[in-house]
Amino acid sequence: MSEEQKREKADAAAAEEQKQAKADASAKPLGDQAEAASSEQPTAGENTKANAGEPSASDRVKAGTAGEQASDTAKASVSQASAGEAVASEEAPAKRGAEADSGGAKAAGGEAPEAKPAPAAAPMSGEPTAAPGADVAKAGGAGEPPGGYAAAKPAAPQAGAEGAQPREADAGGSEPGAEAPKPRAAKAAAGEPGDAPEAERAAPSDAEKEAKAKAAAEARAARANARAAKTEGAEPEAPKEPSPNQPLLDRLVAILKAFRADAVEEAFINEKDGHIPYVTVKAEAWPDVADLLRTHEELKLNYLRNLSGIDMETHMEVAYHIISLETKRNYCVKVKTDRESPSIPSVTPIWPTANWNEREVYDLFGIDFPGHPDLRRIMMSDDWIGHPLRKDYEPLDPEV
Repeated sequence: MSEEQKREKADAAAAEEQKQAKADASAKPLGDQAEAASSEQPTAGENTKANAGEPSASDRVKAGTAGEQASDTAKASVSQASAGEAVASEEAPAKRGAEADSGGAKAAGGEAPEAKPAPAAAPMSGEPTAAPGADVAKAGGAGEPPGGYAAAKPAAPQAGAEGAQPREADAGGSEPGAEAPKPRAAKAAAGEPGDAPEAERAAPSDAEKEAKAKAAAEARAARANARAAKTEGAEPEAPKEPSPNQPLLDRLVAILKAFRADAVEEAFINEKDGHIPYVTVKAEAWPDVADLLRTHEELKLNYLRNLSGIDMETHMEVAYHIISLETKRNYCVKVKTDRESPSIPSVTPIWPTANWNEREVYDLFGIDFPGHPDLRRIMMSDDWIGHPLRKDYEPLDPEV
């Protein structure tokens, strides 16, 4: 067999391999680009025409479809085919001859030529491909340490003296040389604050309460002395114009002194309270004076608007605001009482509106009202200790 025939057989074998590769590639859904790539593969007849110098059909197709876009995948397959032809042409003539003889023998015996595995088709540009390094083992998800949690676990402590640590150090995380926690009894003996609640530690002792009460009494006395000294040493003020309600005050004082000469202790006009006439009445004369104020034909103070307790630090007071529903005139009567054992006769039988007001003053100031029909606490609980609106009040529970 001549050298030319061997070369043609080799070309024919290479063309058969390319045709088989094209058939395998066309089986995948490559679309129009795959068809364009397969149409650009040269056949054996075209190779022969090209060797003879005649234009092949593929050349004419290429010339007619010059405006069509060629995909990167088709170009890659053509390059692989050209590389295969170059390798086949460079092989030794003897090897090509042996392959040709074996192919001829199989054809003479009626056997089909053995199909060689086709090279893998290059993926299209839009087809997903495996990213480089995708086969690398997972190094840890979001928030995991490199290598995963398993790799991040500390190694088990070695048995022996090096791995042995005191139980106290493991539990508390204390450094070497740190003092061990003292027991509660040791803290109490050393005078250190223990684990008792803040409320228990903050509760004052009897001595502290007595000291606070003594300091409060001294402060009240000092303020009272300061007010008295200021009044004595003050320069006489210029005479003021008489209040428009001064005649009402003078008439009220005259009526009360005519009823009981020693009943009135003080009388003045409260300019800051709308020029209301104020009188201060002795506690022992108060029940008779209250009845007079309600039944007098000129005064007719038949409605008690309000009464309120006052802590003056040196003594206690109760102010009664009375009005005549007929004349619409307002008056205020004050009654003083001792601070240590405050007591003022009740006027609930005279003005029923005093009932709950006297109970409130008793609850919050501790002033007793003898003659009240139902004198008991009205705001605080029955077992409450002390009276919250007194200036010397010390709460039993500091958190309340």
